[in-house]
Amino acid sequence: MKRLQLLGIAALGLLAATGGAFAQAKKWETVKIATEGAYAPWNFTGPGGKLEGFEIDLIAELCPRMKVKCEIVAQDWDGIIPALNAGKYDAIMAGMQITEKRLETINFSRPYARTPGAFLVPKDSPLAKVPSDKVFDIGADPAAAQKAADEMKPLLKGKVVGVQGSTTLATLMERLFQGVEVREYKTTEQHDLDLAAGRIDAVAAATTALDITLSKPGFENFVIAGLGFTGGFMGRGVAAGLRKTDQDLKVMFDEAIASALADGTISRLSQKWFKRDLAAK
Repeated sequence: MKRLQLLGIAALGLLAATGGAFAQAKKWETVKIATEGAYAPWNFTGPGGKLEGFEIDLIAELCPRMKVKCEIVAQDWDGIIPALNAGKYDAIMAGMQITEKRLETINFSRPYARTPGAFLVPKDSPLAKVPSDKVFDIGADPAAAQKAADEMKPLLKGKVVGVQGSTTLATLMERLFQGVEVREYKTTEQHDLDLAAGRIDAVAAATTALDITLSKPGFENFVIAGLGFTGGFMGRGVAAGLRKTDQDLKVMFDEAIASALADGTISRLSQKWFKRDLAAK
């Protein structure tokens, strides 16, 4: 009898603890989302300091589907993941690729877009002769990707390649283009300025970012060139970065993104901002 009483007390205690855990579960009414605000056309700061771009429009589509109010904040790229884990905001939507290294510290929603990386060079650069219409999947065939990089290396001998630090393109240069001189920058705008000024010979970036650079004044004599790379450490696609503890928020993002992919919303926004369909179908 005493044992049954003790079991009953233990069971009540477990129910109370479980009930308390459920009572403490967060009800998402407002979600704060960080973006870099310096990576056009994914996200950038427009006239008057207003955030604009593909991901800003996408946020406006996803939040009603999640039935939450969203607040967007600008955050420097080099501190964007630590600030997420520190609780400064709840999610990251900043052209961020899902990579194994990032998955060590944060979680991701399902991908909403995919884009390869390539090079931007002057039209008279030796690399400009290499067609840019072939893309190598590092994850599916790493040997072929390395062979392609090795074929381009002689064309980059004595050249300096600019790249934004802490990005998949920086990893690409480190792993596949060993021996090529690389200069890291805080933002893509900074390496674009140095390229236009002749202080570097090429930049490595996502093709979507390079498209925007080419549309700017002063880049009439530049061209996207070199073989493209995707997959593997380059990432599984662009997605929302989330804390590992917020599994419920991941489910909300996954469902909203799936809905926006299914009804063509992400394809429509992609065509608007990139002039091509990058939806992660």
